[in-house]
Amino acid sequence: MFWYQQPPRSGLKLVASTSTWLQNSYEEGYSEAKFQIRRENSNVSVMTITNVTSKDAATYFCGASDH
Repeated sequence: MFWYQQPPRSGLKLVASTSTWLQNSYEEGYSEAKFQIRRENSNVSVMTITNVTSKDAATYFCGASDH
């Protein structure tokens, strides 16, 4: 699964990717301390943003792939 952030008037930015067999992989500028991702099974993933500030204002998307 892939987690994306889309700030206002901006394009999509990949936050992190996760799978059932690998550790979460975070893109530069994003960290597990801020964006905690839990993968409950092959169909469910939850991202929690900690210590939210106005800079976190965005629309967040989760995308999935069966590959």
